[in-house]
Parts: sequence; C-alpha cells; structure tokens
Amino acid sequence: MVAQHDTRPKRRDAGGRQHVVFLLLERFTLMAFAAAVEPLRLANRVTGRTLYSWQLVSETGAPVRCSNGVELSVDSGLEDVAPDAMILVCGGLDVQRATSPAILSWLRKRARHGNLLGGLCTGTWTLAKAGLLDGHRATIHWENHMAVVEDFPEIDLTKSVFVIHNKRLTSAGGTAPLDLMLTLITNSEGADLAHAVADQLVYSAIRTNRDSQRLSIPARIGVRHPKLARVIGIMENHIEDPISPSDLASQVEMSTRQLERLFRRYLNRSPKRYYMELRLERARHLLMQTDMSVISVALATGFTSPSHFSKCYRAHYDTTPYRERGAHASEGEEAL
Repeated sequence: MVAQHDTRPKRRDAGGRQHVVFLLLERFTLMAFAAAVEPLRLANRVTGRTLYSWQLVSETGAPVRCSNGVELSVDSGLEDVAPDAMILVCGGLDVQRATSPAILSWLRKRARHGNLLGGLCTGTWTLAKAGLLDGHRATIHWENHMAVVEDFPEIDLTKSVFVIHNKRLTSAGGTAPLDLMLTLITNSEGADLAHAVADQLVYSAIRTNRDSQRLSIPARIGVRHPKLARVIGIMENHIEDPISPSDLASQVEMSTRQLERLFRRYLNRSPKRYYMELRLERARHLLMQTDMSVISVALATGFTSPSHFSKCYRAHYDTTPYRERGAHASEGEEAL
C-alpha cells in the first residue's frame, strides 16, 4: 500500500486521539458511512487504545434519515470543532437539495480554520459547491461523475476509488470509504494495523488511489471479447461527440458489417442502438443530478436538436426529459 505524503492525519487532540466529525446530509448513503466509521472502531478494538473518536452532526442537530429509510440520531448540530478534527461530509441521494447555505458556510469556515475536509459518496458535490475543491484532484461515485464535470470544470475529477490531495479527501460511495480509511490508518499507524482491521472486516483486497471504481467493461457486459470492449470504451468516452459506426469499426480494424454482427451476437442490439442507450442513460443522470437545462443536457449527450433528444428519450424511457426532471423533483419533496 502506498502511503500518502501530504495528508497524513497525525494531528491529535489532548488525549492522543484523531477526532472525526461525520456530517450527515439528508438521504445520505448508509453503506458509505458505515464503511468509514467501522475501521475506526476496529482500530481501537484491535489495539486496545482509543486512537480514534468520532461524532455525528447534522445541520440542525435533528435525526437524519438515510437513503434506505433508516433514521440516525446525531450528537449535535453545526458547531465549532477543533482545528485538529477531520470532517467528512456523508452524501447520498438529492445532494443538491440536502446541501443548504448554512452547511456551505460552515464548511467554508472550517476550511479557513484548517480542518481536514472530506466527502463520501456525493459529499464530494457539497465540497465542490462550497468551492473547497477548486484546483484539487477529487473523485465521486461514478454515477455522478459527469454531473460534477459539467458543474465544476475547475476540479480535476478522477474515477479513482478515493483521492487524497492536499487537505481534501474524497471517496466514491459503497465500500470505497473503507479503502480510504484503511489508507489513512496505514499512513498514521502503520500497515500492520490496517491489515489487522481489514482482516476483522473480512476484507482481503485493499484498494489504492490508483484503482478504478467500476468493473472492467468485459465484466460489466458479461462478454470477454477485446474488440467489443474497445468499441464500448470508445463510445463511453465520446458521449458528447458521438462517433459513426464506420469510424468505430475502423478504429478496431473491422468492417461496419463485422461490427454489426459482433453487437448482434453478444448484446442483441445494433452498435447504433447500444450507443444511443449509453447516451440516454448519461442524459438521465444529468437531468436528475444537475441543474443543467434540458437543452444543455441534450448538447452534453450529443443531441444537436432538442426535439430529436426529446423524441429519443420518450421512446426509451416512456416520458419526456421535462417530465423526468419534474417527477424527480416531486419525489425529492415527498422524501423531505
């Protein structure tokens, strides 16, 4: 495991502990939060010492309901914390709605006071909205990646499992925070303790900041065909500027007819249809996760005509882009 040289969390309180503050946003992801706090608990248990302490906070001090409906009590509202505390923002669904001006102001204040700040899952978006990731490398759950690229172009966004850069920590959702915390434990206490904690969690392969979030294309589509995987990779990297089937075929040294047969055989659809589905899926993510106008979403996914975009979207999702966004906003209001 490679130790990070620039954010080793060695600052501790008077009791010799590293204190971690978890800011829970409404509809946060429970898995990501648990993956971050459990390694701290187990590090204390394995060593028999209180190396880490933590507290849960919310904007008002009221309990917070996570995305699966479970409600968690917190220790306090937004209060001043010591400059040696690490603050991790736990996000999940509808992070834009959950990120209030008060939260943004509090985070900016904590940044000025020198706190180490991090985002788990979509908590990265909150840090970005506060302007605290400008000029930093960062990551976020792959489903939200393009939304952040569109909204915050000044961030060097990667698709890594986690990123540690200067005084900012960011991690994708799911189990990715576990890898982040094990790396921080390695940097602070040594690899032996991190491995002991991983063993307690029955976690046999600790990922590094060089690991990607998503499965390989062959694993995702269930087909191990190198040229098919290459074409799909090209498609995924050219959503805004789609490439013609003939050019795709040329790039993998195939004829257009051969490419057509390849897609029909393994994916039961034409290359054109598969490409369209990728673009529409990306468009749906942008509609639901950003404030981009429908026209901007259309352009970002390779549609030069809003009417054509709407027609294709309706054919695939049985609703229009405008209704999709309206329905999603209504669901968020009901959840609150």
